[in-house]
Amino acid sequence: MAKGSGVSSTDTIQELMKFAKYSDKYAQIRHLTGNLLNYKLMDTLSAIWLSHSSISDFKSCPRAYYLKNIYRDPRNNHKISLITPALSLGSAVHEVLESLSILPTTERFKTSLIDRFQTAWVKVTGKSGGFENKETERHYKQRGEEMLRRVMAHPGILQEKAIKIKMDIPKYWLSESDNLMLCGKLDWLAYNEVDDSVKVIDFKTGLAEEAPDSLQLPIYYLLAHNCQTKKVKGAAYWYISRDDTPKNLPLPDLDLAYNIVLKIGKEIKLARALNRFKCPKGERGCKHCSPYEKIIQGEATFIGTDDYNRDIYILKNSQNNNLPESEIL
Repeated sequence: MAKGSGVSSTDTIQELMKFAKYSDKYAQIRHLTGNLLNYKLMDTLSAIWLSHSSISDFKSCPRAYYLKNIYRDPRNNHKISLITPALSLGSAVHEVLESLSILPTTERFKTSLIDRFQTAWVKVTGKSGGFENKETERHYKQRGEEMLRRVMAHPGILQEKAIKIKMDIPKYWLSESDNLMLCGKLDWLAYNEVDDSVKVIDFKTGLAEEAPDSLQLPIYYLLAHNCQTKKVKGAAYWYISRDDTPKNLPLPDLDLAYNIVLKIGKEIKLARALNRFKCPKGERGCKHCSPYEKIIQGEATFIGTDDYNRDIYILKNSQNNNLPESEIL
């Protein structure tokens, strides 16, 4: 089971239920499977959830991982999160592009992407998107419009068929024995009718190239392999702020990808068990954890609560300028 399993024990239980109704033991089996299904639900809720962003946090700074993924404000038991203009830009652009995949190919560009963007931008305008003034917001909004105009001028693969995974967030058990669940949102799965395969496309709204040692592609490959039935035969990053077409990437070895992600997952599990999350820079902190320390110290402005019940904050503009370039992953 080196690559994980796309078929869960819940599926097996449901199959058992299907055939059990023809047996006089149905009532007993229904009771048993009901208990097992409840157990699986609790198991999922207690799992350690891994994603590209949480793994990146841990690799960069365990303290940042703790503050972003575990820490809860003792006043209300809410997790905390920072919003920045770059994150808001990425969120709005991704919302527009990802919404196209559920539309028939002939319908995707009938409505201007700029019009769709205006609707998406309403959710991040002003302070709620981390913008301290209209000039800054105008700059980022224009960047988003430029990206989408590029896509409209060169739609390419977005005009072709796509696969939409029927999960809010694609996820699967990386290791049930270690209680590790891998999850992540896949921007686009391009479908190739010729060989019944898919290609993973990730939209990049940030300015920087994805680092060579990034685990994003291995993680997305694992998710695409385990969360849908088509064979994964390709991957690409599309830097839509500068490139007219996606940049093709070689697929990593699936077993190697699994083992690398599992190793880091076990390191995270151990750190959580020991409650040991130290910044590599020591007490003075680093660029990854310091912004979140400022929230705890009361040096950030509360904006509101998001759909995940996290308290959202922004830092003052001078502090935001010191944050690393970010985007939705």
